[in-house]
Amino acid sequence: MSSIVFWDPSCVRAYDTQSLLREATGGTEASVVRIADALDAHVIQHNRVEAVGRYQPPGRIEGITDVVLVRDPRALPVVRGLYPDARHHLWMHDQINAGSTRGRRLAGMADALRDLSVGIVCVSDAQRRGVQATLDRMDVAGRVHARTIYNPVDGALQPDGSPVDRNKLVFFSSPNKGLKFTIDAFRALRREMPELRLLIGNPGYKNDRSARIEGVTWLGPQPQSRIHAEVRTALCTFCPNFVIPETFGLVFAESTALGTPVLTHDCGAASEVIGDPQQVLPVTRAQRVYERALRGMSSRMRSGPARIAAQMGLFAPHIERIRAWRSGARPQTGPDPRFQLATVAEQWRALLSSSP
Repeated sequence: MSSIVFWDPSCVRAYDTQSLLREATGGTEASVVRIADALDAHVIQHNRVEAVGRYQPPGRIEGITDVVLVRDPRALPVVRGLYPDARHHLWMHDQINAGSTRGRRLAGMADALRDLSVGIVCVSDAQRRGVQATLDRMDVAGRVHARTIYNPVDGALQPDGSPVDRNKLVFFSSPNKGLKFTIDAFRALRREMPELRLLIGNPGYKNDRSARIEGVTWLGPQPQSRIHAEVRTALCTFCPNFVIPETFGLVFAESTALGTPVLTHDCGAASEVIGDPQQVLPVTRAQRVYERALRGMSSRMRSGPARIAAQMGLFAPHIERIRAWRSGARPQTGPDPRFQLATVAEQWRALLSSSP
């Protein structure tokens, strides 16, 4: 086994290779599994109590030369104490902006970052810009460098000729990533196209089944095989999110790899990952004002304001795009070589084998 360990100090529950097959798994966890397995690396998780192959409880492993800390820089003192002679890397998966809560956490580790010359890996250029701005304010940019390595997509995900249900939309992101706005937009869509259905699932660490909504089916947490099967036959992955910017958007990359287009907003890394303006709508000032005003309301309570907003044309771009796609203008998509597991794993190998 290699001399590399991925250390996850913040996962909600322990996970391993089999998790991808048997249970709902978040994008970060799926990416850790794929890269660690490809590199034959150890994985340590803060809440794991017994070892399962390469997946192990917290502790010291002999012969480690590189530690990749996942997400949370506050664990740097712990891994530094256990592996003082290793090279340290910080694999960021969250949005980091100067002055934000996560930005302050990163700034709080300035001394450790500087002393260890920590290399920071970002999952998109969009995310890296925020990280770099934070590093610049911390005055550590000369010793701490950020680079982009995209999250990996399983090479087996390709179009397979599955029939497309022109009435089926799917949402498989965490519900805090714009689900309420998605439901509001879907209500407007369904008033124009009553045949439409929306299937909603999630990665498992957040759930939202607060509203009984006509045309909506709540699937709850699902393993990736079920998600991929539903995505294959959908008209599109419908995720008009601008509430929490995607730092990568594995759901987007996997959906397009399967041959199913995405309809989302130009927020975070969406345009960078999707690469097709037909699948990315601009965010309007009216949409931001609307969402800000209704942020604390449940989906049920938003029904009335959403109807008024629809009458004022707030969801007209979504209606226009879905209607066009149902009428034959649906974009053709497929695997993106930037995100192929073999490509991404090789970039990690190059990083971890390079000279200090």
